[in-house]
Amino acid sequence: MRVILPPLLRIAILVFVVCPILAWAAVRPARVILPEVGSDITCVDAAVCVDDVSKVDSARALYTEAVSFVAQHIGAIEERPKVVFCSTQACADHFGLGARSAVTVGQFGSVIGPRAWKPYYVRHELIHYEQYQRLGVIRVLRSPGWLIEGMAYGLSEDPRQTLSEPWQSYRQQFRTWYGAVPPDQLWARAADL
Repeated sequence: MRVILPPLLRIAILVFVVCPILAWAAVRPARVILPEVGSDITCVDAAVCVDDVSKVDSARALYTEAVSFVAQHIGAIEERPKVVFCSTQACADHFGLGARSAVTVGQFGSVIGPRAWKPYYVRHELIHYEQYQRLGVIRVLRSPGWLIEGMAYGLSEDPRQTLSEPWQSYRQQFRTWYGAVPPDQLWARAADL
């Protein structure tokens, strides 16, 4: 006997069951939403997750410093972002980092790869997180690269004097723009671009 599901139920199953499973499998960075599922990740609290619990103190210190830094420079982070700290390439590969050092997935959180356990990398990703929080996903995706990446490179105090292109140009263009923006108007002016 063949069971025939009503059309609305079929659509609901597709939207609420099949699509999330496909996204989980195909879009690896989306795994930051529930990092412990299907991995050896341990979330020590709602904000900090690690693949090696012996490194939790280092991860927490980087996280705390970055949250404080971002709050001082662009405003308080209202919702604590989840950050997964990967100390191994296998962990980074699980989240689809590839050649990237780190990635922020919208308002869900960030993944820090093994090469990015440095304050300026974590700050960079939390600046991206704050961009998504303040401007919204659509506006971030539609904003010029020099604003989004330039802000992250320019405000994170990345110590590298020269970045590869286009990042170097983005940072310089952002710094020029930012120099003419009153600090209390950063987000309003960014939203206007």
